[in-house]
Amino acid sequence: MHLLITGGTGLIGRHLIPRLLQLGHQVSVVTRDVAAAREKLDASVALWSGINQQTDLNGIDGVINLAGEPIADKRWTEQQKQRLCESRWQITEQLVSLIHASSNPPQFLISGSATGFYGDTGDLVLTEEDPGHDEFTHALCARWEQLALTAQSDRTRVCLMRTGVVLAKEGGALSKMKLPFKLGVGGPIGSGKQYLPWIHIDDLVNAILWLIDHAELRGPFNMVAPYAVRNEQFAATLGHVMHRPAFMRTPASAIKLMMGESAVLVLGGQHVLPKRLEESGFGFRWYDLEEALRDVV
Repeated sequence: MHLLITGGTGLIGRHLIPRLLQLGHQVSVVTRDVAAAREKLDASVALWSGINQQTDLNGIDGVINLAGEPIADKRWTEQQKQRLCESRWQITEQLVSLIHASSNPPQFLISGSATGFYGDTGDLVLTEEDPGHDEFTHALCARWEQLALTAQSDRTRVCLMRTGVVLAKEGGALSKMKLPFKLGVGGPIGSGKQYLPWIHIDDLVNAILWLIDHAELRGPFNMVAPYAVRNEQFAATLGHVMHRPAFMRTPASAIKLMMGESAVLVLGGQHVLPKRLEESGFGFRWYDLEEALRDVV
């Protein structure tokens, strides 16, 4: 198949694209910086400098939409919130318009979202059937998903990926989490009771391939390991794997001072289950957090 990917130079894209190439797929990547993307991606990947010059997606068999400005890199000023939204919503709207303009549209659109869709929901056990809690991350993801779903027709199916914290050897949230442990000051954040939905990068890539291969699948999928853990358990396990102490609790007040409104990303959480993935027959390799961390740390 000829697959078009946005956000292909990000953490997920850099792991997914080599697997797609190994499987014999042709890959094109939409990028704002062709030179930088060329350094990161295989020479066989075709690079598109944006999609504004495209009039349709005829000849593209499937689209994987991973684009979006990192949500935790900056404080959530009103300007930054708008940037976070537009970086996701605009590219999704453009892709949907091109799909509708195609006489031979892509067979599927697999579009990004996040467990932030559910908001800060405490100890509630959540599946894809649950509505989100009304806050910024929910509004961001809900609109993102609504836009993607408008591409759905009898010729194009849409899958939504509500992804948790991705564990990988380099990059992503884990690279930031490891630093205080390396310095000997790691530990729980805030109460430590908040749930942290996680997934190993290999399981995430395999889940995306699963969605590609199973034409009956559509709608939202929680891309998380079957066993979410509380923040304090995650900290203890990471400290154990890194052979570093994990008792330096960071007070919620300090996190709020540093991060402002975006502190909810680490002080809040979701107890999310991958119900629809498991019901479809997908098998996870990485169930156990300690095993997963040992592999990537």
